[in-house]
Amino acid sequence: MIMTRSEAAHSLSGGSPPAPGQRRTGAVRVLLVDDHALLRAGMARLLDLADDVTVVGGAGSGAEGLELAAALRPDVVLMDLSMPGMSGVEATRRLLAARPETAVVVLTSFADPDLIIDALDAGAIGYLLKDAEPDGLVDAVRAAARGESPLDPRAARVVLTGRSRPAPVSVLSGREKEVLVLVAEGQSNKDIARRLDISERTARTHVSHLLTKMGLTSRTQAALLAVKEGLVQPR
Repeated sequence: MIMTRSEAAHSLSGGSPPAPGQRRTGAVRVLLVDDHALLRAGMARLLDLADDVTVVGGAGSGAEGLELAAALRPDVVLMDLSMPGMSGVEATRRLLAARPETAVVVLTSFADPDLIIDALDAGAIGYLLKDAEPDGLVDAVRAAARGESPLDPRAARVVLTGRSRPAPVSVLSGREKEVLVLVAEGQSNKDIARRLDISERTARTHVSHLLTKMGLTSRTQAALLAVKEGLVQPR
């Protein structure tokens, strides 16, 4: 079920509680921002099939998305890029300035290199295309809630080939910054997993994602950048 702006205000002002199933305790709270109502409704039905995910609202524009994000405090926002008025890139930048703990995942039809890089530089944690498999979308929401970066392979290729210089460290999630520091300290994936109490596979995924998002090709490049940014002292 999609919560409109008026419904959100009613709930916050002490109105009737949401219908059963609209919010599940402990579930990943998702806000959908897309100007196509039919698509929002379809995504809501898909995501609400997962026991650990619940859609708490839907917005038809970037400006409305900012209002609902402030009111509903979602864990993950699925953000379209091409909307009337405020673009998805600008909405992402403003949303994360106000709520840096929210994970924004772009969900769009466009694999344009400039848009991909602009969205990631604005702080989006992931970038998916709308032809993604349904299960892939649900998994991406879960991954974003864990602090991981779901990237469509086409978007990942653009990041690797489209940058003339590394991206700023600000494009990384909090967990990816932690991993970057450990990489710069010379820690192996096994060591990183032990330090952060995660699996070695997850550590390897974090390293791969941070390299991709920053347009780097090696751990050595990542280490040098971490030193340059002052995240670690030179060895």
